[in-house]
Amino acid sequence: MNSNNLTSLSIIVVTYNHEREIKKCLLSLSRALSKFLVEIFVIDNHSTDETVAVVRKMLSQLESKHRWSIICNTTNRGFTMAVNQGLRQAQGDFVLLLNPDTELPAHGFQTLFDIFRADPQIGMVAPKLLNPDGTIQPSCRRFPRRRDVIYHALGLNWLFSGSREFNYWKMGDFDHQRQQEVEQPQGAFLLARKAAVDQVGPLDERFPMFFSDVDWCRRFIGHGWKILFTPSVQIIHEKGTSIYRNRLKMIWTSHRSFYHYFKKYERGWFQGFLNLLIGEVLIGLALLRSIFYLLNSNDRKIG
Repeated sequence: MNSNNLTSLSIIVVTYNHEREIKKCLLSLSRALSKFLVEIFVIDNHSTDETVAVVRKMLSQLESKHRWSIICNTTNRGFTMAVNQGLRQAQGDFVLLLNPDTELPAHGFQTLFDIFRADPQIGMVAPKLLNPDGTIQPSCRRFPRRRDVIYHALGLNWLFSGSREFNYWKMGDFDHQRQQEVEQPQGAFLLARKAAVDQVGPLDERFPMFFSDVDWCRRFIGHGWKILFTPSVQIIHEKGTSIYRNRLKMIWTSHRSFYHYFKKYERGWFQGFLNLLIGEVLIGLALLRSIFYLLNSNDRKIG
């Protein structure tokens, strides 16, 4: 795909009823892409609103040097399988996994590409994420440990939010103002070197929605690639627009994937026993979160 000495970029956006958000996302992309050779894959997971129509209209207005493709799935295949549909076709020097509820700055891609070129061992770069009101959105985590589930169940991560031990997983001690290596940036904007993607492979489809990005990052690091967070580029992210549309299902899906993540990386009979114990805790947490959600939903309806 690389021609005329332009940096080539493959962008993968998975949509599901994102009629409202996708227009802003693609508009910001069109402003940010003029200096690069780009292919855009929008994989729609059987939206029931006007998402596909909006995407077709927006992509047809992009510069002619950009290639774009819309893949319309006849069922909702889940985030992970949809991303892999795009990864199988990506040909750029770099691959970007991008959420449809993001807005990109007009200038920023060159800064990110320069970071890659400064260190050939960098396999993935993630920018600072901002909430729509401009506040920092915590976006980096460490790989979770089983005891982090216990800390969360007991509320210790909340009581000691700045503690490296009790808030280890969600990185309450993280400095969002400093460029540094991280383990797991949030999957809203993950820019990866294609050579690293080819070595690491696609997302693990045993994680249909959650933890596929966590697992992917772990495999990047396992293959010797660095993952870098940089505050020099800032992305607006309207967090959770897909998740909150079917909140109950997402709660249970996320907790199930959490358990399967431990099953994948903590093996052996004793580890399996500990995984089962943590699985019971995760079920309890999912029940509590579901009850809390339903009670709040009823309160909103009454109000």
